[in-house]
Amino acid sequence: MKITIWGTRGSLPAPSPDNNEFGGNTSCVSVTQGDTLVILDAGSGIRRLGNSMPPGISRIDILLTHLHLDHIMGLGFFLPLYNPNMRVNIWGPTGYKESLFTRLQRYLSPPLFPIRLQDLPSQPQIFEINESSFDIGPFRIKSSYICHPGPTVGFRIENGSAVLTYMPDHEPALGAAHFPHEPAWTSGYELARGADLLLHDAQYTPEEYLPRVGWGHSTMDDALKFAEMAAVKKLLFFHHDPSHTDQQIQHQLHQAMGNKRFPFEVGIAAEGTVFQLPEG
Repeated sequence: MKITIWGTRGSLPAPSPDNNEFGGNTSCVSVTQGDTLVILDAGSGIRRLGNSMPPGISRIDILLTHLHLDHIMGLGFFLPLYNPNMRVNIWGPTGYKESLFTRLQRYLSPPLFPIRLQDLPSQPQIFEINESSFDIGPFRIKSSYICHPGPTVGFRIENGSAVLTYMPDHEPALGAAHFPHEPAWTSGYELARGADLLLHDAQYTPEEYLPRVGWGHSTMDDALKFAEMAAVKKLLFFHHDPSHTDQQIQHQLHQAMGNKRFPFEVGIAAEGTVFQLPEG
């Protein structure tokens, strides 16, 4: 499966154009295999994706981790939604009191947006998920609730033996008294276990995290501990703080890695990066 990163930031505004190696758009990742297209989150990066759609696509499945604005702000500007011949499915977490359709409708309706969700030409179908397993084309997808305010899920996408895990907003240290030594009690462990590629929240420095415990985000240090606990093969730090420059993000990486060695690859997610995970 082919994985393309279209947005990596936690929220807008982006850093200056002269200091933007890792990108300034908010969360969006595409996963393709043949004519199957799955999109993870609809941050501002989805607009760029919509302007460069691969040929032969007649169905699009958008998987939302949660409905915070930085993860849905690009939805109304995604051009395929205005194509009446495009089949669009939107999947997202079940709410506590209101349906997914009702919650999405708050954004895609006046005064926040001029066009209502139910009036989009593609007539998108809405599907609620929680602790779910379902198939989209060749992909086997699992969703599970993870630690982040509001109903939030992470995703595990399998294609043959290839596994991608996507958890852009996640606080694994929350609720696990002995993190990272209690995998069974750690949020998101089963989603990430043995993944070939893990895209994981790494928004804060350790100093920034201390007054923000419970906000649903992670440090690079905790992301590394989580990845090691889950025995992943490659970790990419994701959901960069909008106020952090490229230099600051690189410094975070240097501080977190130090002289340590890890049994997996480590990198920083950047817009435009493409990965190919073989099925076998």
